[in-house]
Order: sequence, then C-alpha cells, then structure tokens
Amino acid sequence: MEAGEDFGPWLARQLKLTGKTQADLAEELKLTRAAVSAWITGRSVPRPTVMEEIAEALGTDVGTVHTRTTDTQVGLPVTWYHRPGYPDGGRDGGNAAAFAFDADVQVLARETCQNSLDERLTENGRPVRVRYTLHELTGEALDAFRKAILWDDLQPHYLAVSESASQQKVGRVVDAGVRDMFEKGRLVLLRIDDYNASGLTGDDYDDGKFAAVVRRQLESLKSGRGAGGSYGLGKATLWATSALGMVLINSTLSVPHEGRTERRVIGRLELPWRSVDGQSYAGPAWLGRPDPDTRGAEVARSWWADEETVERLHLTRDSDEPGTSFLIVGAHDVASLEQSTVALDADDEDGGDDDGTRDIRAMHRRLVEALGRDFWAAMTGGGSRLPLLETSVRSLRNGEVVIEEEKVDPTVAQPSRTRALRAFYDGTTVDRLTEAGQVALRTVPLRLPLSGGRRGTLGIHPAILLVTEAEDADGVSNQVHSLRGNRMTIKKSGVAGLPLGVNAFQAVLLAGHAAGESVPFAEEAEEFLRAAEPPEHDRWGQSEELTLRWSHSAHHRIARLTTEVNAAVKELVARPKRAGGEGGAKLRKALTVQRRTTPRRGSGQALPELDGLDAAIGADGEWRITAEVKLPRGDELPTMTPVVLLDVRSGSRPRLDWAELVAVDGCEVEDGVLRFTPHARRATFRGATDVASHPVRTALTRLVLELRAGKGSEA
Repeated sequence: MEAGEDFGPWLARQLKLTGKTQADLAEELKLTRAAVSAWITGRSVPRPTVMEEIAEALGTDVGTVHTRTTDTQVGLPVTWYHRPGYPDGGRDGGNAAAFAFDADVQVLARETCQNSLDERLTENGRPVRVRYTLHELTGEALDAFRKAILWDDLQPHYLAVSESASQQKVGRVVDAGVRDMFEKGRLVLLRIDDYNASGLTGDDYDDGKFAAVVRRQLESLKSGRGAGGSYGLGKATLWATSALGMVLINSTLSVPHEGRTERRVIGRLELPWRSVDGQSYAGPAWLGRPDPDTRGAEVARSWWADEETVERLHLTRDSDEPGTSFLIVGAHDVASLEQSTVALDADDEDGGDDDGTRDIRAMHRRLVEALGRDFWAAMTGGGSRLPLLETSVRSLRNGEVVIEEEKVDPTVAQPSRTRALRAFYDGTTVDRLTEAGQVALRTVPLRLPLSGGRRGTLGIHPAILLVTEAEDADGVSNQVHSLRGNRMTIKKSGVAGLPLGVNAFQAVLLAGHAAGESVPFAEEAEEFLRAAEPPEHDRWGQSEELTLRWSHSAHHRIARLTTEVNAAVKELVARPKRAGGEGGAKLRKALTVQRRTTPRRGSGQALPELDGLDAAIGADGEWRITAEVKLPRGDELPTMTPVVLLDVRSGSRPRLDWAELVAVDGCEVEDGVLRFTPHARRATFRGATDVASHPVRTALTRLVLELRAGKGSEA
C-alpha cells in the first residue's frame, strides 16, 4: 500500500493544477492566507472538518485529500502537448536514433532486458522480473483504448503525417500502422513490465532516469562502470517497434518523487515534422498534465494517475514493487509478419481457420526464442549465486488468454551451456573431459592495458572458460558464448582450427564480474570489455571509446584473449592420438594446402597465404573445411577467393562449388570472396562443398585448396 504524500507539497501542487493561489483558497475557506501558508510549509495541518472544505474547494472527495496518493482530477486536464516547429524552419523526419534499429521484437527483447538488468535493485539479492505481454484489441476494447489515449486529438496529426508519407520512412510506417488499425479493426499492444528495478526516478526535466527516457535522446545513465547503459540508444527500440510511434509509461519508483512512488504516468509520441491547421510541429509529443510552471502551462509533464486511469490505458501493474511498464502501441515485427505466412503449427496445416492471432503467436514465439538465446546465463543460478533475471511471455486478445504465460527456462533453451555454468557455480568442474556430461574448466588470461595510451600491462585478469558436450537443443555446436557482469551473451563465435573428428561441444567464457567478484582485476576487466562493445553490445573489438580511453591498439588484447580461448578449447576437446597415428594420417594424405610460388604481386605487395587446413567428410558426402590464412602486414589487403579442387594424376584439376562459405575470424565473406580485417595477422574461414559438383564419390578423392587473388571468374 502506497504511503500518501506530505500534505503541504501535495496541496501546493493541487493549487497550481487548479490555477488557484493560496489567497484564493484562504478566501474560499474564510481563513487567513497565513493559515494556508502554514499548511504548505508544513508548520501545521488542517483540522478534519477543514479537510472536507478543502476537498470541496479542489473539486474532489475528502478521501483523496486524506490519502493524497493521487492528484485531483479537476483543473488542467491530461492532454497531448506537441513540440512546436523550430523557429529557423528546420525539420526532422523522425527520431534519428530509431533508425539504428529494425522493427524486430528480438532486438527489442535484447535491449529492454539489458536495461532491466542494469536497473535491478541489488540490495535484496532478488532477480529482476521482466514480463512481455502481447495484447490484441478489437471491437469495443479497441474503441475504449482509443478514447483513453485521446485519439480524436491525435488524428489530425496522423492525417498530416499520412499526407506526406511518400517523402519519409517514418511517415510511411506510421501511415501503414494507422491504415492497419482501421482497415483490419485491430491494434496490437506490447507491454514490457519489470519488477525489482529502480523505476524512472528523478525530476521531469533535470538529470535523472525519467528525463533520460522521456525527455532526451541518446542520453545513457549507467548504473555502474560495467553497465551497458540504462536507456541509452537502446531505448529507441521501444518507439521503433511501434507502427504508431507511441509508447505509454507507468513507473513505480524506488525513490519517492514529490513524496510519491506509484503510478507515475506519461506518454511519448515520435512523429516526423508536420503541419496541422497552419501550425508546424517539430516531431515529438507528450501525454500528461499541463505544467503550470511552464509558459502558458503548455508543456505536459508526468502525473500521478489513479487506478482507473492506468486500467483504461492498459498500464495496471501487478504489485507496488518498484519498476516500470512500457506499453508499445501498435507493435509490429517485420520478421514475424514474414513468418506469419508459414504454418505455425500442425493445426494450420490441417486447414484450420485463422483466428486473427497469427501475428501475435509468431511474435510470442520469437520473444521466447530471443530471451532464451541471449539471457540464458542471467537466468541461471547455482551454488551461492542466484539468478539475476526471470523472464516470461504471454499473449492476450481483448483480455482473453491466447497463449498462457510462458516462463523462459534456460535449461530448455540452452541445456549444455546452462549445465556448464551451474557446474562452475556448484564447484563440480573437472580438469579434462573423460565422461559424458562433465564440464571442464580452464583459466585464460586477459592482459589489461594501461589507460591513456601508456605502454604496459595493468594486470592479468583470469577469465573462466567452461567446455562441455553439446546437445541437439543447443542449436549450432562448437561455439563459444562470451559474457561479462550482467551475464547477457555478448559475443558468439566459432573456434578456428579445430582438430579433425572432435565431439560436438559448447563453451562459455566468463570475464569481468561474471568470472567472480573476487577474481583479480574483475572490475577493471569489466570496464575494459564494456568499452570494447558497440551500441548493440554484440561483440568485443575496436571501438571509439576503447581508442580514446586506452589506445588505438588496445583491441589487440581482446584478439589475444580469443587466441588463448581457442587454444584452450582445442586442447580440451582434442581426442587422444591413436597408436601409430593411423586415423588422422589417412585423412591428412587426402588434403593439400596449395601455396602459390609467387606470393607477391608485381607491385611487390605480399599476398595472404594459406597456412593450415582441417577437413572432414560430412554426413551427406561433402567436404567440410576449416582453413587458416597468414596475413602480411598492411592496412589494405587484397581480396582473395578460396578455390577447392580435386587432385588428379593428369590433366586439369576439377573445381568444386561451395555450398557454404562463412568467415570465422579476421575476415568477412562476400559473394564467395574473402575480405580481410585491417591490421589482423591471421584469418580463419569455414566452408562445405556442394556434393552435386563432385564428379566421383568423396571418399575416393584427394582435396586441394588454393587461395587466389581477385574474385569470381578473375580468380
């Protein structure tokens, strides 16, 4: 139950909202102005009988005056405030930050869950709980919601955007969203609730989490040096996922503001520049109570809503636990829309009627998939370590359940990696894998550089590498998932140069705080790795922040870490050599790394050179190849084309086609051509041949791999 606000500040705000002065109230109550001033400054409180008169003067009930858990509903009403156009005639075609993200619920899940992890209240040791609710509205429910968001006031602005839709991307998306709502008679809401989080604390305008989300762009308030950045660029995914550009917010605060904590409500609308009735508007708009302290009381600020209002806005929270609810109005997911044409289950194949929920079913499935893939480690506990996160997804239609609430289970989403992490927490790891189900542990060094461009090493952080047998449910095998403090998967990578015939495995790298708070240089490693991440937080490498705070070569320390990890993995998963080395020798005889006799161009520039080859015959008879390339020094390396041939005793060697060709490290693959990363010294790629291009059975052939300068037919 929420405690009421102190009487003085509450009364002062109600007078502003109703446009009354202290003198006006004193006159209505037939008291002196000094008496009213004493209430507002907290020197005294009114008698119970006077409370009734105050309620009448404010146009509310005496219960509201006694409890003071909400504002009175008289005076300045909740409305939309649209930012006026720029005086210099400048125009914005929409929120530029939103262009960094696609309308993809999986991207949304990654960004919003990361923010919730960063805002988790750590003192109580409990996880932050994040729930995603898809809710499709039709008929009367849709009409009631449109009335609650004051759609009639917004419609002229949407019409203005639609008229200029062909001129800008945001306009086209919004126009399609409005037409979908009216032509199909439906609207999809996507609500993200977190509990045991800080909430949007702070003033409406001054520095704080509220202003960072609601008022400002590209502002990131980090909860710690290793935090990914609470509500920075990633908050734009909320508006990018709304076809109407609208997000409504209800926050329960961990720290009181204006003496209150519950039902702090506001809405923000992101539209492009528009002209309505001869008046130009810059873009954004806010749903709130007019602020009496602004010029003409035009600017809308957050308000303390009553329970009925948040219910009409579909923002009712389950409890008074701190956290925030974001309601994305008109949620859309391009990937889900593409998949909705494909049968989602066996019932669809049987020709069952579409009940209109196919889109939310696809979005539901993709949310569960993304949460399990990216946050399995944060949802895993063991030993003395508790999970940091709990997530769930549910789907409704007009308040009726379409898909029951589904709690994301990391043991189902990532069974092998979850087993590995739990073994580490429980202290049951082994030095070497000898039996199924075991988890092997190695420490790998991250040599932290000195900051400020100074040469030398600050210290060595022992990151934790865990390796275990893979299971089918894991997805792609032979992968390393790299994590730091908040235990979100940052980096997924293969292992270059694996020995032939290794058993499928999964590996987990724990660095920074994820390796343990007491591990040497954990704090420094956390900060260093955070700086090495791009805004998407999906890899470690060279970044502007890393260059500015450390040096332009600091990312080489991460490359060395990757080399150490790959070497440790290969040592753990390599099978013991057979007596006499018969098994590998036969296959090695069938492999040839073709080195050119002219490793330099006419200009004298050295060319990349093949330096190692591992291959095996796949289940379908294809050659599966992993090759390493030694790279010369140079800023711009030539593109090279890998060519796979069959060795024959006479005549030209038959050339095989690639069925798959992918980059692993130090390069990119584009149209069958290798483009190498500047300043890298080695690169690795992986491929599989097209069996249809094999002239004879694979087991009877010898393989030759060449690296040719140029691309396509030039190579």
